[in-house]
Amino acid sequence: MSDECRVCLLGLIFLSSLLTGISGVNETHVFISSGENVRLPCNNALHGCNSTTWIYNNRFRHSTAVELIRLGIKEKDTERHERLSLGSDCSLNIRNISTEDYGSYICRQYVNHTQQGPDARVYLHVLHVSSSQTEISAGLSVTLFCQLYSYDGGSCDDWIRSERIQLFWVNQTGVKLTRSDSRYQISSSSDHCIITLNTTLLNEDHNREWRCEVTQRDQVKTSVTYTVKSSGEK
Repeated sequence: MSDECRVCLLGLIFLSSLLTGISGVNETHVFISSGENVRLPCNNALHGCNSTTWIYNNRFRHSTAVELIRLGIKEKDTERHERLSLGSDCSLNIRNISTEDYGSYICRQYVNHTQQGPDARVYLHVLHVSSSQTEISAGLSVTLFCQLYSYDGGSCDDWIRSERIQLFWVNQTGVKLTRSDSRYQISSSSDHCIITLNTTLLNEDHNREWRCEVTQRDQVKTSVTYTVKSSGEK
C-alpha cells in the first residue's frame, strides 16, 4: 500500500471514530421498569439550565411533539406535570414511570431564541408485567405478559434485531426458563416486544417470584419481578 493510500485510510478511520463518538454523545437509550423513577441525561447542557428545553415525542400517542420544559421551567398543562423535575445538571427526572411515558425525549438548548448545537436525544424504554388473572389460586392457569414499550421511529422487530434486544423469564433462583420446561409454556412476539409465560399454579407457588429481564447485547438493562399471592388453595 502506498503512503498516500495509508494516509487516506487513516483519515477515514479517524473520521469514522469521530462520527461514532458524536452519535454516542447525542443519542442515549434508557431502560426502566414501570413504577420506578428515572433520570434522563441532557448531554448538550450549557452552563445553567435556563437555556434548556425538553421535548417529548411518541408517534403512537401524539400527532405533534410536546414541550415538557421550556427554558428551564415546567410547562403546567402537561399530563405528567406533577411527576417531572429538572436536575441541577439539566437532566429530566420522571417519578413513578408508567407505560405511557415511553418514547423519544429531546434536550435542546436556546440562547436569545436561537438553538445552540445539536439536539441530545434520549429514547426511554419501559418494561412492564401484567397478569391474565386478578384472582390467583392453586389449580388455575395463569398467563404473565412481559412487554417492552419501545420507540425508535421504526418497527419493534427491526429494532430488536439490530440492537440485539432479548426478553427472558427467569425463576426466583435466577435460572432462565425455556420452552423445553414441561411446566411452562413460553411464547414471544417480536412485533410487539412481548414474551408470555403460562403455567398452572401449584399450592407451593404462593409467594413464588418470576422475573422478566430485558438484555441488550447480553447485558441486563432492567427487570420486573412478579410475585404470586394466592387468594386461596385448591
